[in-house]
Amino acid sequence: MKTLEIENSTLAYLDEGKGEAIIFLHGFCGSSRYWENVVPALSKNYRVIIPDLPGHGQSDSFNEGCTIGDFAEKIKGLIDQLNVQKVTMFGHSLGGYITLAFAEKYSDRLNGFSLVHSTAFPDSEEAKKGRMANVEKVNMEGIQPLIDGLVPKLFSPDNAKEKYVETAKEIGYSTSPQGAKSTLLAMKDRGDRNNVLESTELPVLLIAGERDQIIPAEKTFSVRKSNIRQSLLKDVGHMSMYEKPEDLISDMKLFLATIHDCC
Repeated sequence: MKTLEIENSTLAYLDEGKGEAIIFLHGFCGSSRYWENVVPALSKNYRVIIPDLPGHGQSDSFNEGCTIGDFAEKIKGLIDQLNVQKVTMFGHSLGGYITLAFAEKYSDRLNGFSLVHSTAFPDSEEAKKGRMANVEKVNMEGIQPLIDGLVPKLFSPDNAKEKYVETAKEIGYSTSPQGAKSTLLAMKDRGDRNNVLESTELPVLLIAGERDQIIPAEKTFSVRKSNIRQSLLKDVGHMSMYEKPEDLISDMKLFLATIHDCC
């Protein structure tokens, strides 16, 4: 991992390969390690940049009161410091919310973008109550009970006993309590960004898991346009990068080939 100081806080990141830049943004209570099965295949032809989002992995936390837009600003600061003019951005879950916020403000810095098990819809009222309950859980019990309750739901029930579920838990335990709480509140308060999908002329890839218990496919496939591709991965929950990495990589390569004419 490398680190940069961005707006007086440390952001950790991986930077591998050469070529056109792509950036991966992980989900809530994840880290750059979420993409470890994907990086080798794509770093052969592309420069792959993967941050630990603020409050996750080895990166410093935001204070409470941050927004999804603040996460997007941090990503802009990263690519600015790396002197990268344009990227193709893949955002998983929370990372997808950040990708949409980035696309809303900085579309000129994107060659295209992808939502991976994510959605442009805001939280429902029920989901907002769940976020607040989880903030209270972290306050009362710490990060481990949150992770132990969350992670099994990320996977298809058929995959719940696979070894990679324990890997995802280990990654989750590295999330700081402050990072988890500030991120929960930012996700709770995010707005509806379907307008970003409706208005963008950029190439877009929407990826959903057939058995996703967190974000069902219809929440991902919210806008249909000629520049938006949809992919439904079979026998996959919310974590295709572990459950079916070869299928995810195939979709990503096809999408990137349409942008960069590189396979």
